Amino acid sequence: MAQDLRATNDRRGSQRFSINAPLTLIADDREIPAYTRDLSNRGVFFYLSLADSAQVGLHIEFMVELPPEITLSTCCRIRCRGRLLRRENASNNLTGMAAEILEYSIQRGAEAAA
Repeated sequence: MAQDLRATNDRRGSQRFSINAPLTLIADDREIPAYTRDLSNRGVFFYLSLADSAQVGLHIEFMVELPPEITLSTCCRIRCRGRLLRRENASNNLTGMAAEILEYSIQRGAEAAA
């Protein structure tokens, strides 16, 4: 029943996928490991260490590796630019962050390996 209520109150315009996928934030010349809680074509919610969360500003750039369950083929790496919407304290020294995806591109060949 709680799931039905959540779906009724959810005003998002695009389908969200509850998925735990690797995400790498790019902050200056540093790569910060994180992982997704859920993802859509317009936004992402992810977790990263509390210590690393101080490195994250309002505008973010990140790479996310989508598994075959989402792409319906092989793993796919997506490079995104976005805007941080909110931060939430999570357990186990983690911070949760929600971001709007402003633009993205699919990384192919040599770009994906870099």
